[in-house]
Amino acid sequence: MGATYWWMLAGMAIVTYLPRMVPLTFLDGKELPPIVSGVLSNIPYAVLGALIFPAIIFVQKGNILFGIIGAATAFLIAFLGGGVMSVVLGTIGILAVYGLFM
Repeated sequence: MGATYWWMLAGMAIVTYLPRMVPLTFLDGKELPPIVSGVLSNIPYAVLGALIFPAIIFVQKGNILFGIIGAATAFLIAFLGGGVMSVVLGTIGILAVYGLFM
């Protein structure tokens, strides 16, 4: 491996480490305002939604109904109080049955 790869690896390590180090260094022991805490606590859900939504639309080429049925099934099972495994296995089961008749 050439020096370019090592410099690239070092740069990626620094860029990955800085966003984690800066808040820990400068916010250590300080209380954030409630509005900031509220916004930061919702970021994982927003990112998850942004990652999942395109996958629902493009899960199977030419058949958007496959993704819509899967998303609706997962939402319904989760809404009814099913755990993560119930949601995953239930959605897989429904889509497997739908795939047989498609």
